Amino acid sequence: MNSSDSPQSTIKALRERLARLTEASLLVNASLDVDEVLRQVAENARELTGARYALIISIDEAGQPREFVYSGLTGEDFRQMRAWPDGLRLFEHLRGLQDPVRIDDISAYIDDLGLAPHPIPVEPLYCTALGHRGRQIGYFYLGGKQGGRTFTDEDEEILVAFASQAAVAIANARTFRKEQRARADLEALVDTSPVGVVVFDGRTGRPVSVNREARRIVERLRDPGQTIEQLLEVVTSRRSDGLEISFREFPVARQLSKDQDTLRAMEMEFSVPDGRSVAALVNATPIFAADGSIESAVATMQDLGPLQEIERLRAQFVGMVSQELRAPLTSIKGSAAALLDTAAALDPDERREYARIIDEQADRMRELISELLDAGRIETGTLSVRPESCDVGALVERARQTFLRGGSPHSVLVDLPPDLPRVMAERRRIVQVLNNLFANAARNAPPSSPIRVSALRDGAHVAVSVTDEGQGVPPERLPHLFRKYTGTAKGKLGGGLGLAICKGLVEAHGGRIWAESAGPRQGARFTFTLPAAGETADSPGQPSARGETRNHGSVLMAGDDPPTLRYVRDALAEAGYRPVVTGDHRALGQLIRTEAPRLVLLDLLGPGSGGIELIGQVPELSEVPVIVLSGYGGDETIAKALASGAADYIAKPFSATELTARIGAALRKRAEPEPFVLGELAVRYDQRRVTVAGRPVDLTATEYELLRVLSLGAGRVVTFDSLIRQVWHGRKHGNRKLVRAFIRSLRSKLGDDASAPTCIFSERGVGYRMGEPR
Repeated sequence: MNSSDSPQSTIKALRERLARLTEASLLVNASLDVDEVLRQVAENARELTGARYALIISIDEAGQPREFVYSGLTGEDFRQMRAWPDGLRLFEHLRGLQDPVRIDDISAYIDDLGLAPHPIPVEPLYCTALGHRGRQIGYFYLGGKQGGRTFTDEDEEILVAFASQAAVAIANARTFRKEQRARADLEALVDTSPVGVVVFDGRTGRPVSVNREARRIVERLRDPGQTIEQLLEVVTSRRSDGLEISFREFPVARQLSKDQDTLRAMEMEFSVPDGRSVAALVNATPIFAADGSIESAVATMQDLGPLQEIERLRAQFVGMVSQELRAPLTSIKGSAAALLDTAAALDPDERREYARIIDEQADRMRELISELLDAGRIETGTLSVRPESCDVGALVERARQTFLRGGSPHSVLVDLPPDLPRVMAERRRIVQVLNNLFANAARNAPPSSPIRVSALRDGAHVAVSVTDEGQGVPPERLPHLFRKYTGTAKGKLGGGLGLAICKGLVEAHGGRIWAESAGPRQGARFTFTLPAAGETADSPGQPSARGETRNHGSVLMAGDDPPTLRYVRDALAEAGYRPVVTGDHRALGQLIRTEAPRLVLLDLLGPGSGGIELIGQVPELSEVPVIVLSGYGGDETIAKALASGAADYIAKPFSATELTARIGAALRKRAEPEPFVLGELAVRYDQRRVTVAGRPVDLTATEYELLRVLSLGAGRVVTFDSLIRQVWHGRKHGNRKLVRAFIRSLRSKLGDDASAPTCIFSERGVGYRMGEPR
């Protein structure tokens, strides 16, 4: 026995190996960052065995490769290994073996498996699994032992021990990352919650977390530069039972500790010394520590201001409806009573007059009910119109005849220029607008005074004006005329629901309505605009010389949250788009076909992805840019929306400025897409230029449009019906045989073999799909 085999030498070697293993284990457990842990595992595995390189492949819960981390390899070496066509087959083979594997002649091993030669010399090779609590979480591979040696039993022993430690470190890092992401998602959800949330420290009573909605609620009480803590020093709250509480003297946590209970649905008014106040519905819950003390307190606040305003408007609306219905009901009741009580004494003409009054007032009540229904649709954002090219003169004449048949003593004088362009309008709705304006003018003008109608061209719009010689409108009342209820006495400003409905109908057409008056007894002029037929809008949001916003085409908004529908509808109209709103997702396909919107906004409620799946379920959505709106901003939801084909994703809450900017960006990207490159095929949309391997390809207009539609939707199936709508614009002569004929011609010119395609792939019985650039 030589000295190297002595017990002392063996013990020393074991100690050195144990020290190296301990040091390596400490290094891989020093971080909770997954990437850093994997890097340390790879580098320390090399150090422990003297290997030239190490490769770590972690796998997910489904057993699929997740992360690749290497040490000792160059970037080019790793790219060659990833590009090896049989890499996945070798990985599947090795992972199927139960024990660690040592391979001295990797070339022969690969050849025996029938695999292609490996691009990098990696022999000898050692492979072992990383297991944690009975589940495989990855594998590491070591190769190219220094000095040309092979892996020994000692190497295997130390690597098996190290693999156990490494697996624990990787599992801990993954768990930490998952918890961090869950925490971030929860914090984002709380911060964007429509309910105010405040977390107080249980010992000091100080707020440690205040979400966005809570800040908004108390913003009305704060002075400039005042912090939340400073505000709590001066705030007094009054409960619904009259009890007043000062937060300075009795913090929230202290209040809860008195009875160790929660505060549920308590209406409270918060006020500051200068008289400003806000009302909120408050819930509060203590969080107890292990020793029974209150560690923190969570309070939620719901702003009661909007609810109080809704109640006030409801009372006003009921009063207005009662006032509007009282007059025709009184006339009907009086006429019916006269007919019943004195029928024998009435001559036929008198009976006919009473019957005419009943019929006329019944018609008036039917109109009022129709107006109420329209007002409801406008309020919820579900009113839609179907514009078509119309002659302004014909619309005015139809409204004039309807108005005069009602027996009005007022004449209607029409003065329209002969060269007035046609407008985009739904005839019935614009006649309704004109009749409401005529009725408003008649209510406020002296008997027999004329009502004048004029119109003029105003940029991309036509402005139509209705002028009366009535009592006029004070300047301070002008901004409030188009509200559902002005709070004025009947007859002063008139209109009732009429003017509010006019505003909703005009804005649904992409126009604008306003009133002008020189003052009392100076009459009033009401003007509304409609898009001129065949006009192209300027850039979104740019006003004309009269301050009117241009029309930039329609945007379809689909959702089932009325407040969001109203908010988005108003933002679109203000920016110059014509909003088309629906609360029924089932109507999306039909609306896209009939309204031809430039873009679709799809509102999702909550973190579910059901709405995202609509993008794949409604074929027409593939024809227009889709922006998803959601109150849930989780990374996975955003990624799923974008992967499904959405052009953008906007998390609530969002401003009107952000919304219109995102819409503009999506439309510009649609109008000016980046060049498409797939293998040797290149499409330059800005030049309408198509090349294959640098050689220009001569395409007909239809062939180019077909290629453009397929390439813009690369990776997604475009159905026959969708191609017919987009390329042939739905014309009757467009059919599947014609589509197949043009596809054959296009493939021929691109050199794409239908039996082994690389560009255009057939989806049997459905349509075609363009390959997706890698």
